[in-house]
Amino acid sequence: MKRVVITGAGTINAIGHNVAETLESFREGRCGIAELDVRDSERLSVTIGAQVKNFSSEGLFNRQQMVLYDRFTMFALIAAREAIGQSGLEFSGELAAKTGAVLGNSGGGMTTLDENYRSVYEDGKNRVHPFVVPKLMNNAAASHVSMEFNLKGPTFTVSSACASSNHAMSQAFQMVRTGMSPVMITGGSESMLCFGGVKAWEGLRVMSKDGCRPFSANRNGMVQGEGAGVFVFEELEHAQKRGAEILAEVIGFAMTSDASDIVMPSKQGAARAISGAIQDARLNPSDVGYINAHGTGTAANDKTESAAVADAFGRHADTLMISSTKSMHGHLIGGTGAVELLACIMAVRDGIIAPTISYEEPDPECALDVVPNEAREAKVEVALSNAFAFGGLNAVLALRRFA
Repeated sequence: MKRVVITGAGTINAIGHNVAETLESFREGRCGIAELDVRDSERLSVTIGAQVKNFSSEGLFNRQQMVLYDRFTMFALIAAREAIGQSGLEFSGELAAKTGAVLGNSGGGMTTLDENYRSVYEDGKNRVHPFVVPKLMNNAAASHVSMEFNLKGPTFTVSSACASSNHAMSQAFQMVRTGMSPVMITGGSESMLCFGGVKAWEGLRVMSKDGCRPFSANRNGMVQGEGAGVFVFEELEHAQKRGAEILAEVIGFAMTSDASDIVMPSKQGAARAISGAIQDARLNPSDVGYINAHGTGTAANDKTESAAVADAFGRHADTLMISSTKSMHGHLIGGTGAVELLACIMAVRDGIIAPTISYEEPDPECALDVVPNEAREAKVEVALSNAFAFGGLNAVLALRRFA
């Protein structure tokens, strides 16, 4: 098996238009949740979200590209440009032939879908643009990343709700680890903050109307976010030969299914994914110092995840740090694990633990060190990133400090 390292990272989200801004927001505990700026917002009962504000596609994409790109595709391309730019890689010849892009996404081009439903049903038009399907399809972002960077290897999209990005990154990790590809571009992107997207989530009655407070006793639901996170996963020897900067090492993953309920999480399924990632990385539970929690701020997720961590770590659960950065950037659904991996990189590389902000009241059912409200300096060798999705689909990644 090959060793796999991260040599590039890129993002755009509600708390930062790039990695540097995002990490600064993590350190400062900044919240990107605010009033939604969407059409017909007065008809929504949930009017907050973690939108990417002050975003303009002007100068980033030309007119021909704009016709083809939904907002989630633009986010993926922006993040990919940053990640690949940092890596210093250029793709041609054999490297291009073997390098691909595996991205996570749940909703596809929801903005495009919403706009065209309006056009047909509200405005009474009988024709839509011929590129509507290529624009809204779930694999649009991965395909456009492959085209922009000449990636001719395995390229596809993983769609498993809120675990999409972690599933995608796990697949990319496995491809590099087994020698199938020397480099893979991976992560996820999502943009569901349009009228139809928010209205659909309202129906689930899991949304907060006033903020995201993971693990706090007075939490009352999740808050949607949007954005993308993209990474360069590279074979260690390949990276070292070209003198690349290494951000962290990916050392393990696990995926499980609850096989029990379409929306209610399972402690057993989550615990098996956590333990599986530790075992795949050939670690002991005591080696893990930090977990970026799924931590949605719903009553069901947070207590179930806390119980799963307690089961997986036993006595060591009391010494773990576990935080939910969704309290800052919201829940990016299919893109959430990708943005959250940045917090894990920050923990193992910089020794800074992102906080769970908006934490107000301890909950006996979430009796863990959730790093409340303020970032913390701590030396961490190994970090886990949890993602638990509707449908009972779980994916956990393990990172290690590279020295």
